[in-house]
Amino acid sequence: MKPKVFVDTDIIYDLLARREPHYQAAARLFTLSDGVKIQVFISALTIANIHYLISKQLSAGEAKQIIRKFKLLVHILPVNEKIIDLALNSDFNDFEDAVQYYCAIENDIELLLTRNLKDYKKARISVMTAQDFINL
Repeated sequence: MKPKVFVDTDIIYDLLARREPHYQAAARLFTLSDGVKIQVFISALTIANIHYLISKQLSAGEAKQIIRKFKLLVHILPVNEKIIDLALNSDFNDFEDAVQYYCAIENDIELLLTRNLKDYKKARISVMTAQDFINL
């Protein structure tokens, strides 16, 4: 069975905006996904966040086109009322990180990849960077 990983918004933005010095690790990660070696999951919130960020650099139409292609590499998970309630009542300082974390938890994903390790100090699941995951 292919490992299931939940990927935080920052890594996806690194990939799609080619943000250095993090682009290479993100690209390697998604090569594993494209090669069907891992299953990558993201939240629906991530799609909205990425569209917002990319459309600040490109047109809204170009941002949509990038997202259309990208979503072929991932499984998009819904963000529901339970996830929002868990995030609102959590000890997370960053609400968006709490939503991402509980989206992974509620979907039985035991590995979350992010560049913001400090934001997930109290996590009950494994949290690591894309580079650390690739190095495994």
